[in-house]
Amino acid sequence: MLYLTYVPQPPLSQFVHLLWLYEGCTQAHAKERVLPTGEMQIVINLLEDKFRIYDRDDTKRCQTLNGSLISGAHSEYVVIGTAEQTCMLGVYFKPGGAFPFLRMPAGELRDATVSLDTLWDAAAVDLRDRLLEAPTHHDRFKVMERVLLAELSRGYDPSGAVGFALRRFMTEPQLSTVAGVTEQIGLSPKRFIQAFRDRTGFTPKVFCRIRRFQQALGRMESSQAVEWANVALDCGYFDQAHFIHDFRAFSGINPTSYLAHRTPHRNHVPLVD
Repeated sequence: MLYLTYVPQPPLSQFVHLLWLYEGCTQAHAKERVLPTGEMQIVINLLEDKFRIYDRDDTKRCQTLNGSLISGAHSEYVVIGTAEQTCMLGVYFKPGGAFPFLRMPAGELRDATVSLDTLWDAAAVDLRDRLLEAPTHHDRFKVMERVLLAELSRGYDPSGAVGFALRRFMTEPQLSTVAGVTEQIGLSPKRFIQAFRDRTGFTPKVFCRIRRFQQALGRMESSQAVEWANVALDCGYFDQAHFIHDFRAFSGINPTSYLAHRTPHRNHVPLVD
């Protein structure tokens, strides 16, 4: 399997973690859970012009989207098919970083995965065609970078209250509170929550819960035996029961089941029937 990454130059690096490309990726399982991270992605299937997203309540039902999609701000896991993962290119945005490319408030994509042409119209189709025509993987990254720069040229100021809050919440989600942040940024709680939702898709409270969940996954990543009470305490949960409740809410499984079925990719877990 080939896995490549590309970190864009400023100003894109203010909004994008990295561009990534998988080739020759095959899975033994047909479906998997994708866990919420608090971040958004653009994903483009370079083999077939489709993706399948399954109903979480009945995973025999699915909707088929075009081969270019954007995964919005998710507060729950998503079930996807793995057959479309053979060759893909993606854009992994920083928290709140997708906003200037959406042409709408990020809150309108809360818990949604949609075809990219829903937002970018014919430009999404043209993008996939240009990626397929590019002679090398590096050329594909450069095509994606140029398209993102063109979208960003519409103008956006990354500074301000939401940027400050995101930095606080990313570094210490277990400690920061909405009240504590609003005292430092000069906005009323109502205005701040709305501005934060418009940019990230979440309320500050939900975003911090997801970041605590991600902290817990990080603690579990390299451990075979985990002291759940210690994980809960270190990640800022009130107690172990609160930790397990949040874990199930975001992943649909308990922490023990996650450990039993985890993969090298922290946020992708095989769906076991």
